[in-house]
Amino acid sequence: MTPAKVTSDSVLERLKSHLENSQLIPPGASVLVGYSGGPDSTALLHLLHHLEIDCVAAHLHHGMRPEADTELQKCTDFADSLGIPFVSGRADIPGLSSKLKVGVEEAGRHARLNFFRQSAYQTNCPFIATGHTKDDHIETILMHIIRGTGLTGLIGIHASRDSIVRPLLPFTRSETRAYCEQNNLWFHDDPGNFDENFTRVRLRHRLIPEFEAINPNFSTALTRVAETVESEDQFLNHIAASVLQQAEIPLNGNLHFLTQECELCFSKSILATSGEVPLRRGLRIATSFIGGELDYTQTKVLTRLILQSKTGSITTENTHIVVEVGSSEVHIRSLAQEEPFRFPLTIPGETESEIFGWKFTAQSAPPIDYERTANSLDVVFDQSKTQGGLHFRASQPGDQIVPFGESKPRKVADLLANAKLTSTARRRLPIICDMIGPIWIPGIRLSERVRITPDTNKALRVQFESL
Repeated sequence: MTPAKVTSDSVLERLKSHLENSQLIPPGASVLVGYSGGPDSTALLHLLHHLEIDCVAAHLHHGMRPEADTELQKCTDFADSLGIPFVSGRADIPGLSSKLKVGVEEAGRHARLNFFRQSAYQTNCPFIATGHTKDDHIETILMHIIRGTGLTGLIGIHASRDSIVRPLLPFTRSETRAYCEQNNLWFHDDPGNFDENFTRVRLRHRLIPEFEAINPNFSTALTRVAETVESEDQFLNHIAASVLQQAEIPLNGNLHFLTQECELCFSKSILATSGEVPLRRGLRIATSFIGGELDYTQTKVLTRLILQSKTGSITTENTHIVVEVGSSEVHIRSLAQEEPFRFPLTIPGETESEIFGWKFTAQSAPPIDYERTANSLDVVFDQSKTQGGLHFRASQPGDQIVPFGESKPRKVADLLANAKLTSTARRRLPIICDMIGPIWIPGIRLSERVRITPDTNKALRVQFESL
Protein backbone atom coordinates (compact mmCIF):
# COMPACT_ATOMS: atom_id res chain seq x y z
CA MET A 1 0.00 0.00 0.00
CA THR A 2 1.50 3.33 -1.05
CA PRO A 3 0.80 6.33 1.19
CA ALA A 4 -1.25 8.98 -0.58
CA LYS A 5 -0.25 12.59 -0.86
CA VAL A 6 -1.88 15.11 1.42
CA THR A 7 -4.34 17.19 -0.58
CA SER A 8 -6.56 18.54 2.21
CA ASP A 9 -4.21 21.38 3.14
CA SER A 10 -6.82 23.26 5.17
CA VAL A 11 -7.26 20.37 7.63
CA LEU A 12 -3.52 19.89 7.94
CA GLU A 13 -2.86 23.59 8.53
CA ARG A 14 -5.70 23.91 11.01
CA LEU A 15 -4.42 20.95 13.00
CA LYS A 16 -0.87 22.30 12.92
CA SER A 17 -2.07 25.66 14.22
CA HIS A 18 -4.25 23.99 16.84
CA LEU A 19 -1.38 21.89 18.17
CA GLU A 20 0.96 24.90 18.27
CA ASN A 21 -1.55 27.02 20.18
CA SER A 22 -2.74 24.32 22.56
CA GLN A 23 0.58 22.51 23.10
CA LEU A 24 -1.37 19.27 23.40
CA ILE A 25 1.67 17.46 22.08
CA PRO A 26 4.97 19.08 23.13
CA PRO A 27 7.65 19.33 20.41
CA GLY A 28 9.70 16.15 20.16
CA ALA A 29 7.24 14.02 22.15
CA SER A 30 6.34 10.51 21.01
CA VAL A 31 2.65 9.67 20.74
CA LEU A 32 0.77 6.39 20.78
CA VAL A 33 -2.21 6.76 18.42
CA GLY A 34 -5.29 4.67 19.10
CA TYR A 35 -5.90 3.34 15.60
CA SER A 36 -9.12 1.42 14.93
CA GLY A 37 -9.09 1.76 11.16
CA GLY A 38 -12.13 4.06 11.22
CA PRO A 39 -12.04 7.40 9.37
CA ASP A 40 -11.32 9.46 12.51
CA SER A 41 -8.30 7.51 13.75
CA THR A 42 -7.05 6.97 10.17
CA ALA A 43 -7.13 10.72 9.53
CA LEU A 44 -5.42 11.38 12.87
CA LEU A 45 -2.59 8.93 12.20
CA HIS A 46 -2.03 10.27 8.69
CA LEU A 47 -2.12 13.91 9.81
CA LEU A 48 0.28 13.46 12.72
CA HIS A 49 2.63 11.56 10.42
CA HIS A 50 2.65 14.43 7.92
CA LEU A 51 3.27 16.89 10.76
CA GLU A 52 6.41 14.82 11.48
CA ILE A 53 5.28 13.81 14.95
CA ASP A 54 6.82 10.55 16.15
CA CYS A 55 3.94 8.06 16.31
CA VAL A 56 3.19 4.47 17.22
CA ALA A 57 -0.11 3.00 15.98
CA ALA A 58 -2.00 0.80 18.48
CA HIS A 59 -4.89 -1.44 17.39
CA LEU A 60 -7.06 -3.56 19.68
CA HIS A 61 -8.89 -6.53 18.14
CA HIS A 62 -12.25 -6.65 19.97
CA GLY A 63 -13.08 -10.26 19.12
CA MET A 64 -16.64 -9.42 18.12
CA ARG A 65 -16.83 -9.50 14.30
CA PRO A 66 -15.46 -12.03 11.78
CA GLU A 67 -14.12 -9.23 9.55
CA ALA A 68 -11.96 -7.93 12.42
CA ASP A 69 -9.05 -10.17 11.36
CA THR A 70 -9.02 -8.62 7.88
CA GLU A 71 -9.27 -5.13 9.37
CA LEU A 72 -6.32 -5.85 11.64
CA GLN A 73 -4.21 -6.84 8.64
CA LYS A 74 -5.22 -3.72 6.69
CA CYS A 75 -4.42 -1.53 9.68
CA THR A 76 -1.01 -3.19 9.89
CA ASP A 77 -0.43 -2.58 6.17
CA PHE A 78 -1.46 1.07 6.41
CA ALA A 79 0.88 1.76 9.33
CA ASP A 80 3.70 -0.05 7.50
CA SER A 81 3.09 2.08 4.39
CA LEU A 82 3.72 5.18 6.48
CA GLY A 83 6.72 3.67 8.24
CA ILE A 84 4.91 3.89 11.59
CA PRO A 85 5.55 1.21 14.27
CA PHE A 86 2.45 -0.88 14.89
CA VAL A 87 1.34 -2.76 18.00
CA SER A 88 -1.81 -4.84 18.39
CA GLY A 89 -3.69 -6.73 21.05
CA ARG A 90 -6.83 -8.80 21.48
CA ALA A 91 -9.67 -8.57 23.99
CA ASP A 92 -12.84 -10.52 24.71
CA ILE A 93 -15.22 -7.57 24.96
CA PRO A 94 -18.42 -9.63 25.47
CA GLY A 95 -16.67 -11.60 28.21
CA LEU A 96 -15.37 -8.43 29.83
CA SER A 97 -18.85 -6.88 29.65
CA SER A 98 -20.27 -9.85 31.52
CA LYS A 99 -17.47 -9.88 34.08
CA LEU A 100 -17.66 -6.16 34.87
CA LYS A 101 -21.47 -6.11 34.60
CA VAL A 102 -21.38 -3.14 32.22
CA GLY A 103 -22.55 -2.59 28.66
CA VAL A 104 -20.51 -3.64 25.65
CA GLU A 105 -19.67 0.01 24.86
CA GLU A 106 -18.29 0.61 28.35
CA ALA A 107 -16.39 -2.70 28.36
CA GLY A 108 -14.80 -1.80 25.02
CA ARG A 109 -13.76 1.61 26.30
CA HIS A 110 -12.25 0.01 29.41
CA ALA A 111 -10.33 -2.58 27.37
CA ARG A 112 -9.01 0.01 24.91
CA LEU A 113 -7.82 2.32 27.65
CA ASN A 114 -5.94 -0.47 29.43
CA PHE A 115 -4.39 -1.65 26.17
CA PHE A 116 -3.35 1.87 25.15
CA ARG A 117 -1.76 2.57 28.52
CA GLN A 118 0.18 -0.69 28.52
CA SER A 119 1.30 -0.16 24.92
CA ALA A 120 2.32 3.45 25.59
CA TYR A 121 4.46 2.29 28.51
CA GLN A 122 6.08 -0.48 26.47
CA THR A 123 6.84 1.84 23.53
CA ASN A 124 8.02 4.80 25.67
CA CYS A 125 5.24 7.10 24.50
CA PRO A 126 4.35 9.71 27.15
CA PHE A 127 1.13 10.64 25.31
CA ILE A 128 -1.84 8.72 23.92
CA ALA A 129 -3.83 10.35 21.11
CA THR A 130 -7.36 9.28 20.25
CA GLY A 131 -9.48 10.29 17.25
CA HIS A 132 -12.41 11.83 19.13
CA THR A 133 -14.05 14.61 17.13
CA LYS A 134 -16.42 17.48 17.81
CA ASP A 135 -19.34 15.11 17.13
CA ASP A 136 -18.13 12.71 19.83
CA HIS A 137 -17.82 15.68 22.17
CA ILE A 138 -21.45 16.76 21.57
CA GLU A 139 -22.78 13.21 21.92
CA THR A 140 -20.91 12.73 25.19
CA ILE A 141 -22.38 15.91 26.70
CA LEU A 142 -25.89 14.83 25.75
CA MET A 143 -25.35 11.34 27.18
CA HIS A 144 -24.23 12.91 30.46
CA ILE A 145 -27.30 15.15 30.54
CA ILE A 146 -29.62 12.19 29.93
CA ARG A 147 -28.03 10.29 32.81
CA GLY A 148 -28.36 13.27 35.17
CA THR A 149 -24.95 14.90 35.15
CA GLY A 150 -23.50 17.50 37.47
CA LEU A 151 -21.59 20.51 36.24
CA THR A 152 -18.48 18.48 35.41
CA GLY A 153 -20.39 16.27 32.97
CA LEU A 154 -21.25 19.29 30.83
CA ILE A 155 -17.57 19.62 29.94
CA GLY A 156 -17.85 16.57 27.70
CA ILE A 157 -14.57 15.19 26.39
CA HIS A 158 -11.41 16.81 27.74
CA ALA A 159 -8.87 17.86 25.13
CA SER A 160 -6.13 16.63 27.45
CA ARG A 161 -6.38 14.53 30.58
CA ASP A 162 -4.13 11.98 32.28
CA SER A 163 -1.67 11.91 29.34
CA ILE A 164 -4.52 11.27 26.83
CA VAL A 165 -4.91 13.95 24.15
CA ARG A 166 -7.67 14.48 21.58
CA PRO A 167 -6.19 16.58 18.75
CA LEU A 168 -9.28 16.31 16.53
CA LEU A 169 -11.87 17.84 18.88
CA PRO A 170 -12.08 21.03 16.75
CA PHE A 171 -12.95 18.90 13.67
CA THR A 172 -16.22 17.25 12.71
CA ARG A 173 -16.71 13.62 11.77
CA SER A 174 -17.59 14.67 8.20
CA GLU A 175 -14.26 16.51 7.93
CA THR A 176 -12.21 13.48 8.92
CA ARG A 177 -14.12 11.28 6.48
CA ALA A 178 -13.65 13.83 3.68
CA TYR A 179 -9.95 14.02 4.50
CA CYS A 180 -9.59 10.24 4.12
CA GLU A 181 -11.53 10.23 0.86
CA GLN A 182 -9.59 13.15 -0.62
CA ASN A 183 -6.30 11.44 0.22
CA ASN A 184 -7.47 7.99 -0.95
CA LEU A 185 -6.85 6.45 2.49
CA TRP A 186 -8.26 3.05 3.39
CA PHE A 187 -10.70 3.03 6.30
CA HIS A 188 -13.67 0.99 7.43
CA ASP A 189 -16.96 1.77 9.14
CA ASP A 190 -17.77 -0.14 12.32
CA PRO A 191 -21.30 -1.59 11.97
CA GLY A 192 -21.83 -0.65 15.61
CA ASN A 193 -21.88 2.99 14.54
CA PHE A 194 -25.23 2.33 12.85
CA ASP A 195 -26.78 0.06 15.49
CA GLU A 196 -29.49 2.06 17.23
CA ASN A 197 -29.51 -0.35 20.15
CA PHE A 198 -26.64 1.82 21.38
CA THR A 199 -27.60 5.08 23.12
CA ARG A 200 -24.89 7.07 21.38
CA VAL A 201 -26.08 5.95 17.94
CA ARG A 202 -29.69 6.88 18.70
CA LEU A 203 -28.52 10.32 19.79
CA ARG A 204 -26.50 10.67 16.59
CA HIS A 205 -29.26 9.69 14.19
CA ARG A 206 -32.43 10.81 15.97
CA LEU A 207 -31.95 13.46 18.65
CA ILE A 208 -29.11 15.65 17.35
CA PRO A 209 -30.78 16.20 13.94
CA GLU A 210 -33.85 17.50 15.83
CA PHE A 211 -31.73 19.97 17.77
CA GLU A 212 -30.04 21.08 14.54
CA ALA A 213 -33.46 21.60 12.96
CA ILE A 214 -34.23 24.04 15.76
CA ASN A 215 -30.78 25.64 15.76
CA PRO A 216 -28.45 24.92 12.81
CA ASN A 217 -25.58 26.09 15.05
CA PHE A 218 -26.51 23.68 17.83
CA SER A 219 -23.10 21.97 17.95
CA THR A 220 -21.26 25.29 18.16
CA ALA A 221 -23.64 26.52 20.86
CA LEU A 222 -23.20 23.39 23.00
CA THR A 223 -19.44 23.52 22.55
CA ARG A 224 -19.50 27.09 23.82
CA VAL A 225 -21.45 25.94 26.89
CA ALA A 226 -18.85 23.24 27.53
CA GLU A 227 -15.98 25.73 27.29
CA THR A 228 -17.66 28.08 29.77
CA VAL A 229 -18.44 25.26 32.17
CA GLU A 230 -14.88 23.94 32.02
CA SER A 231 -13.35 27.21 33.26
CA GLU A 232 -15.94 27.51 36.03
CA ASP A 233 -15.51 23.86 36.95
CA GLN A 234 -11.77 24.39 37.38
CA PHE A 235 -12.47 27.39 39.62
CA LEU A 236 -14.79 25.34 41.84
CA ASN A 237 -12.27 22.49 41.95
CA HIS A 238 -9.65 24.97 43.19
CA ILE A 239 -11.96 26.11 45.99
CA ALA A 240 -12.82 22.51 46.95
CA ALA A 241 -9.15 21.52 46.93
CA SER A 242 -8.36 24.42 49.27
CA VAL A 243 -11.05 23.21 51.67
CA LEU A 244 -9.63 19.68 51.58
CA GLN A 245 -6.15 20.98 52.27
CA GLN A 246 -7.35 22.91 55.32
CA ALA A 247 -9.37 19.97 56.61
CA GLU A 248 -6.90 17.15 55.98
CA ILE A 249 -5.73 15.20 59.01
CA PRO A 250 -2.30 13.56 58.49
CA LEU A 251 -2.29 9.81 58.97
CA ASN A 252 0.43 7.40 60.15
CA GLY A 253 3.08 9.97 61.11
CA ASN A 254 6.41 9.54 59.33
CA LEU A 255 4.99 6.40 57.70
CA HIS A 256 2.36 8.43 55.85
CA PHE A 257 3.69 7.30 52.46
CA LEU A 258 2.49 3.75 53.18
CA THR A 259 -1.12 4.70 52.47
CA GLN A 260 -1.01 8.12 50.83
CA GLU A 261 -2.71 6.78 47.70
CA CYS A 262 -5.33 4.58 49.34
CA GLU A 263 -6.71 6.53 52.30
CA LEU A 264 -7.43 10.12 53.36
CA CYS A 265 -8.82 11.67 56.53
CA PHE A 266 -10.46 15.07 57.09
CA SER A 267 -11.79 17.14 59.95
CA LYS A 268 -15.55 16.85 59.94
CA SER A 269 -16.07 20.28 61.52
CA ILE A 270 -13.93 22.09 58.95
CA LEU A 271 -15.71 20.34 56.09
CA ALA A 272 -19.09 21.22 57.62
CA THR A 273 -18.28 24.94 57.75
CA SER A 274 -16.96 25.10 54.18
CA GLY A 275 -20.36 25.40 52.52
CA GLU A 276 -22.48 22.78 50.80
CA VAL A 277 -21.13 23.28 47.25
CA PRO A 278 -17.41 23.01 48.14
CA LEU A 279 -18.26 20.11 50.47
CA ARG A 280 -20.02 18.08 47.78
CA ARG A 281 -17.28 18.71 45.28
CA GLY A 282 -14.55 18.04 47.82
CA LEU A 283 -16.05 14.65 48.70
CA ARG A 284 -16.12 13.66 45.03
CA ILE A 285 -12.55 14.87 44.44
CA ALA A 286 -11.14 13.06 47.47
CA THR A 287 -13.00 9.83 46.68
CA SER A 288 -11.84 10.01 43.07
CA PHE A 289 -8.23 10.40 44.23
CA ILE A 290 -8.50 7.09 46.10
CA GLY A 291 -10.01 5.42 43.03
CA GLY A 292 -13.73 5.58 43.73
CA GLU A 293 -16.67 7.48 42.30
CA LEU A 294 -19.60 8.92 44.21
CA ASP A 295 -22.92 9.22 42.43
CA TYR A 296 -25.48 11.95 43.04
CA THR A 297 -27.38 10.11 45.77
CA GLN A 298 -24.25 9.00 47.63
CA THR A 299 -22.84 12.53 47.58
CA LYS A 300 -26.12 13.92 48.87
CA VAL A 301 -26.29 11.39 51.74
CA LEU A 302 -22.69 12.02 52.83
CA THR A 303 -23.18 15.79 52.66
CA ARG A 304 -26.27 15.52 54.88
CA LEU A 305 -24.42 13.35 57.43
CA ILE A 306 -21.61 15.91 57.71
CA LEU A 307 -23.80 19.02 57.83
CA GLN A 308 -26.21 17.47 60.36
CA SER A 309 -23.41 16.09 62.59
CA LYS A 310 -24.52 12.50 62.07
CA THR A 311 -22.46 9.36 61.48
CA GLY A 312 -22.62 6.71 58.77
CA SER A 313 -20.77 5.26 55.81
CA ILE A 314 -21.14 4.56 52.11
CA THR A 315 -19.27 2.06 49.95
CA THR A 316 -18.93 2.84 46.26
CA GLU A 317 -19.99 0.19 43.77
CA ASN A 318 -17.35 -1.80 41.84
CA THR A 319 -14.42 0.24 43.23
CA HIS A 320 -14.53 -0.93 46.88
CA ILE A 321 -13.94 2.51 48.38
CA VAL A 322 -15.64 3.36 51.68
CA VAL A 323 -16.37 6.86 52.98
CA GLU A 324 -16.86 6.76 56.75
CA VAL A 325 -18.37 9.78 58.52
CA GLY A 326 -17.48 9.53 62.20
CA SER A 327 -18.14 11.86 65.11
CA SER A 328 -15.18 14.13 64.32
CA GLU A 329 -13.50 12.74 61.18
CA VAL A 330 -14.33 11.75 57.63
CA HIS A 331 -12.20 8.79 56.55
CA ILE A 332 -11.98 7.69 52.91
CA ARG A 333 -10.15 4.43 52.27
CA SER A 334 -9.82 1.45 49.98
CA LEU A 335 -11.25 -1.85 51.14
CA ALA A 336 -8.94 -3.83 48.88
CA GLN A 337 -7.10 -6.49 50.86
CA GLU A 338 -3.40 -6.81 50.12
CA GLU A 339 -2.03 -10.31 49.68
CA PRO A 340 0.46 -11.49 52.35
CA PHE A 341 4.03 -10.87 51.24
CA ARG A 342 7.48 -12.20 52.12
CA PHE A 343 10.67 -11.31 50.20
CA PRO A 344 14.41 -11.42 50.90
CA LEU A 345 16.18 -8.18 51.78
CA THR A 346 18.93 -7.25 49.32
CA ILE A 347 22.24 -6.81 51.20
CA PRO A 348 23.98 -4.62 50.21
CA GLY A 349 21.66 -2.72 47.89
CA GLU A 350 18.10 -1.50 47.45
CA THR A 351 14.85 -3.45 47.71
CA GLU A 352 11.91 -1.64 46.13
CA SER A 353 8.15 -2.15 46.14
CA GLU A 354 6.54 -0.34 43.24
CA ILE A 355 3.12 -1.60 44.37
CA PHE A 356 3.32 0.00 47.82
CA GLY A 357 5.70 2.84 46.92
CA TRP A 358 8.61 2.29 49.34
CA LYS A 359 12.16 0.97 49.38
CA PHE A 360 14.77 -0.42 51.78
CA THR A 361 18.45 0.48 51.42
CA ALA A 362 20.87 -1.81 53.25
CA GLN A 363 24.64 -1.26 53.56
CA SER A 364 27.54 -1.86 55.93
CA ALA A 365 28.02 0.84 58.58
CA PRO A 366 30.46 1.71 61.39
CA PRO A 367 29.32 0.09 64.68
CA ILE A 368 29.54 3.46 66.42
CA ASP A 369 26.86 4.99 64.17
CA TYR A 370 23.75 3.63 65.80
CA GLU A 371 22.02 6.24 67.98
CA ARG A 372 18.46 6.67 66.69
CA THR A 373 15.04 7.62 68.05
CA ALA A 374 12.58 4.77 68.53
CA ASN A 375 10.42 5.82 65.56
CA SER A 376 13.35 6.33 63.18
CA LEU A 377 13.19 5.11 59.59
CA ASP A 378 16.96 4.64 59.68
CA VAL A 379 18.61 2.06 61.96
CA VAL A 380 21.97 0.43 62.55
CA PHE A 381 22.15 -3.00 64.19
CA ASP A 382 24.53 -5.88 64.84
CA GLN A 383 24.20 -8.12 61.78
CA SER A 384 26.25 -10.90 63.36
CA LYS A 385 23.48 -11.42 65.94
CA THR A 386 20.89 -12.25 63.28
CA GLN A 387 20.06 -15.85 62.46
CA GLY A 388 19.87 -16.88 58.81
CA GLY A 389 19.13 -14.53 55.95
CA LEU A 390 17.10 -11.34 56.43
CA HIS A 391 13.70 -10.92 54.83
CA PHE A 392 10.70 -8.63 55.19
CA ARG A 393 7.04 -9.50 55.50
CA ALA A 394 3.75 -8.19 56.84
CA SER A 395 3.03 -8.60 60.55
CA GLN A 396 1.52 -11.91 61.59
CA PRO A 397 -0.66 -12.90 64.56
CA GLY A 398 1.57 -13.87 67.47
CA ASP A 399 4.56 -11.75 66.38
CA GLN A 400 6.61 -10.52 69.33
CA ILE A 401 9.70 -8.38 69.78
CA VAL A 402 11.79 -7.20 72.74
CA PRO A 403 12.01 -3.48 71.95
CA PHE A 404 15.37 -1.71 72.08
CA GLY A 405 16.11 -0.70 75.69
CA GLU A 406 13.54 -3.08 77.20
CA SER A 407 13.79 -6.56 78.71
CA LYS A 408 10.36 -8.12 78.12
CA PRO A 409 8.77 -9.16 74.83
CA ARG A 410 5.81 -7.16 73.52
CA LYS A 411 3.25 -8.02 70.89
CA VAL A 412 3.94 -6.39 67.54
CA ALA A 413 0.19 -5.80 67.16
CA ASP A 414 0.21 -3.71 70.38
CA LEU A 415 3.18 -1.65 69.21
CA LEU A 416 1.44 -0.92 65.91
CA ALA A 417 -1.75 0.07 67.71
CA ASN A 418 0.14 2.33 70.13
CA ALA A 419 1.76 4.04 67.15
CA LYS A 420 -1.79 4.90 65.96
CA LEU A 421 -1.27 3.37 62.54
CA THR A 422 -4.42 2.82 60.52
CA SER A 423 -5.48 -0.74 59.74
CA THR A 424 -4.37 -0.24 56.13
CA ALA A 425 -0.92 0.96 57.19
CA ARG A 426 -0.51 -2.01 59.54
CA ARG A 427 -1.21 -4.43 56.70
CA ARG A 428 1.21 -2.64 54.38
CA LEU A 429 4.13 -2.04 56.76
CA PRO A 430 7.04 -4.40 55.98
CA ILE A 431 8.79 -5.84 59.03
CA ILE A 432 12.40 -7.02 58.75
CA CYS A 433 12.88 -10.48 60.23
CA ASP A 434 15.40 -13.27 60.51
CA MET A 435 14.62 -16.93 61.09
CA ILE A 436 13.83 -16.24 64.77
CA GLY A 437 11.36 -13.42 64.18
CA PRO A 438 11.01 -9.62 63.88
CA ILE A 439 14.16 -7.51 64.08
CA TRP A 440 12.96 -4.08 63.04
CA ILE A 441 9.51 -2.55 62.68
CA PRO A 442 10.28 0.57 60.59
CA GLY A 443 9.14 3.75 62.27
CA ILE A 444 8.16 1.79 65.41
CA ARG A 445 10.93 -0.13 67.24
CA LEU A 446 14.19 -2.03 66.78
CA SER A 447 14.84 -5.34 68.57
CA GLU A 448 17.02 -5.34 71.69
CA ARG A 449 18.70 -8.59 70.58
CA VAL A 450 20.52 -6.88 67.69
CA ARG A 451 21.75 -3.92 69.78
CA ILE A 452 25.17 -2.52 68.90
CA THR A 453 27.69 -3.30 71.70
CA PRO A 454 31.41 -2.71 72.17
CA ASP A 455 31.96 -6.24 70.81
CA THR A 456 30.08 -5.58 67.55
CA ASN A 457 32.32 -5.93 64.49
CA LYS A 458 29.72 -6.25 61.73
CA ALA A 459 26.99 -3.60 61.61
CA LEU A 460 24.27 -3.11 59.03
CA ARG A 461 22.48 0.17 58.31
CA VAL A 462 18.97 -0.10 56.89
CA GLN A 463 16.88 2.87 55.69
CA PHE A 464 13.20 2.80 54.88
CA GLU A 465 11.71 5.55 52.72
CA SER A 466 9.19 6.53 50.09
CA LEU A 467 10.04 5.31 46.60
